[in-house]
This record gives sequence, structure tokens and C-alpha cells, in this order.
Amino acid sequence: MSDSTHTPETTPGGDPDRPPGGHDRTPGDPVRHTRAKGEPRFPDGPHPDPAGSHFERRIRSFQPRRSRVTAGQADALQRLWPKWGLDIDGRSVDPADMFGNDHPVVLEIGFGMGEATARMAAADPETNILAVDVHTPGQGNLLNLADHGGLSNIRVGNGDAIILLREMLAPDSLDGLRVYFPDPWPKKRHHKRRLIQPEFLTIAASRLKPGAIVHCATDWEPYAEQMLEVLTAHPDFENTHKDGGFAPRPDFRPLTRFEGQGLDKGHVVNDVLFRRVPHHELREDQPPTERPGVG
Repeated sequence: MSDSTHTPETTPGGDPDRPPGGHDRTPGDPVRHTRAKGEPRFPDGPHPDPAGSHFERRIRSFQPRRSRVTAGQADALQRLWPKWGLDIDGRSVDPADMFGNDHPVVLEIGFGMGEATARMAAADPETNILAVDVHTPGQGNLLNLADHGGLSNIRVGNGDAIILLREMLAPDSLDGLRVYFPDPWPKKRHHKRRLIQPEFLTIAASRLKPGAIVHCATDWEPYAEQMLEVLTAHPDFENTHKDGGFAPRPDFRPLTRFEGQGLDKGHVVNDVLFRRVPHHELREDQPPTERPGVG
């Protein structure tokens, strides 16, 4: 389905953002304008398909959502994408160049509307956050929040995080990975679409520095159990929780409005925090046949 929004053509010299009938558009209203066929929605903003067909087709853990964009979000996309945006197109990137400093870099996959991301960035300005999503309104909203809050430690990525990890980032370039409330794909036949799988963790581990923290959270209990199971079994990670189970929500992860509403309804939110083990370190619980250099 196209993400374009069509309205009747305006009269010469008319305001394309002015709705029919001559009434002024109020702040927050969806942006509605007429553009020629094939014209990009945001000429200076995120590309609708940055990687194109340059990479193999595979089962994806996300579905792009091109819902309506408000005037403020569209303005942020146009003004700030060239400065703070990153189209995930397969070309290598250097986080130090991207942020203009050598501060620690955390990758956040799936940030929704960006409120929690902005709050974490404001609370820890010495940590850079590369936040990736495919939701256009959320991209614009996070850019807007970063702009208004003076949060220069946020960059917004558009596209497939797997391509970013595998093709664009160098080994040991990340100091952390956050995956908060990913799509749970609750139907059994869709479980293969879930992001947190052994193959994904292997790719992520190759880009995470030793000691980097992988932090996942979900309110879908079966998915939480899967997260805990696959991370526990993976040789490159160890549980930071001494009892080996779920961890209490850390203070640095804000309680979002969405999460609060779920808790009010009796939903259970589980956090898992695992640490990237040093390269070639032998974990005591790691079977000999799975240890580096053995077998």
C-alpha cells in the first residue's frame, strides 16, 4: 500500500498544506499535499527503501508502517534528516564520524515514537544512541524531540537493523544493544519472524565490544521466555542477573505510557540483561564442543 496521501489539486499560488475549504491547518494535523507520481515524500528525508534489492530476500522481523505524519514530524524529517538521519543502505559507517565524538554507542532497535529514547539520551548525554526503526512518524517524532531537547547524542536510522549490523558496522563498534517491546509475532507460524533468535545474536555479538550489555524487554511472556532461553544458550553472552533469570527493570529504562497502561491491565513486563563475554573466554557452563578452538 502506498504511503502517499492525496488531496485535490490546489489552485495556482495556493498553499498545498491548506485543506480544501480554505481553513488553516492546525499544528499536529496530518500533512496532506499533492505530489507528482514518483516524487519522494520527503525529498531530504528518509528513503522509503534505502537498501533496495542489493541484499538477499529473507524473512523479516518487521513490517514498514507508513501512517500519517503530522506537520511537526514532517518538518523535523525535512530539516534534520540530513544532519541526524541515516538511511540503512549497506554502506559502511563509522559511529565516531556519525556522532562527531568517541563516546560509547548503543544501538536501539525499534523505538516507537521515541519518547523513551529521548529520555534516556537526556539522562545520559555521554552515551550516543543510534536508534533504528521503519516507522516514519516515529522517526520524525524522535528527531523533533531531539531537536527541542538539544539531544545531539541521538541519530535516527531508517531501515533493516540486520543490514546495519552485518554490512555497515565494524566489529567491536557497539557498547550496547537495546530491544524494547519488539513485535511478539504471537502466532506460532510467525515465531520465525521474531528478532531475538540465535542467528541474530551471533551477528550482534560480532559488533558488540566485550562487556557490552544486551537489554531486551517485552510484555509478551512467551516471547520473554524465548529471549531468556536463546540468550542463555548463546556462548557469546552471560546473564547479568545472579539468579540466571529475568532482571528487575533498571532505572535507566523509562516506564513508558504504553507500558504503564499494560501494567494497569495486569500485563507482566520482563527485562533480560546479558553481557557480551570477552572474546574466546571459556564459560564454565559452555560445553567443550562449543568452546572456541575445540572440536
